[in-house]
Amino acid sequence: MSPRAAARLERLGFGEVYDYVGSKMDWMGAGLPWEGALADGPTLGSLADPKVATCGLDDTVGAVRAPAGGPPYCLVIDERRVVLGLVRAEALDLDAARPVVEVMQEGPSTYRPHVPAAEAAERLKRHPQAYFVVTTLDGRLVGVTDAATVRAAAPPPTGRG
Repeated sequence: MSPRAAARLERLGFGEVYDYVGSKMDWMGAGLPWEGALADGPTLGSLADPKVATCGLDDTVGAVRAPAGGPPYCLVIDERRVVLGLVRAEALDLDAARPVVEVMQEGPSTYRPHVPAAEAAERLKRHPQAYFVVTTLDGRLVGVTDAATVRAAAPPPTGRG
């Protein structure tokens, strides 16, 4: 339907018209703005901190060790910031010369930017976890948010009277 709508807008005199070929989920999954009943509330994308510990496949454990007070992980990304894996704190205590690729957990669970904080908080009740790794649909890192931030941002459940 979007090619038809774009053609119609051009005929009506709109100057800059674009035909977005991707789906609505692709748009939302990329963290782009959207409208609707859930659009106004906090989402994982709005809560995610883009300044997270990252490393590459060719790095060594010693090069990526977390500083005191730092996060207990390092996200393994490629040059396009696609999340390839996760190095947990336990692995950062291994031999400093070991390559990250040998100690990383491949394919960590990731979540999309458009997921409402309320939905993520409900998930935490069933599946406790310390943090959410947020990526676009094509796997590019948006950032990380922790469980406490998600719970605090989620609106309180509405009671039935």
